Amino acid sequence: MNPPYTAKKILIIDDDLTTIKLVESRLSANGYLVIALSEAALGLEAAFKQKPDLIVLDVMMPIVNGFNFCRLLKSQEEHRHIPVILLTSRSEDKDRKIGQEVGANAYLTKPVNADELLNTIKELLMNSRS
Repeated sequence: MNPPYTAKKILIIDDDLTTIKLVESRLSANGYLVIALSEAALGLEAAFKQKPDLIVLDVMMPIVNGFNFCRLLKSQEEHRHIPVILLTSRSEDKDRKIGQEVGANAYLTKPVNADELLNTIKELLMNSRS
């Protein structure tokens, strides 16, 4: 008998509620357990407590921006393995470079193609430790 399927937990952090709703509905429809937050400061606490399998993160947010969030997360040994997708309207090469420097695993620009997001998530989850 196969063990029951365990849905992968994805944390979405974006201060744009429209983006949250769109991404959350698409991920939920594809069998993911979604935790959605609109503040990066709350996201750090959620990441530490909820232990998501992957994080989808906006860059431009008040208080703690996505780059700083990713840097903080990746500096923690116990959370370094969590894949992070930066999902942002910032499309310049310098921003992509910063994303790489802070440890993001993928950088996607808004408006995001839903299939591209899903494929990126699947690929990162397959390559990460569980």
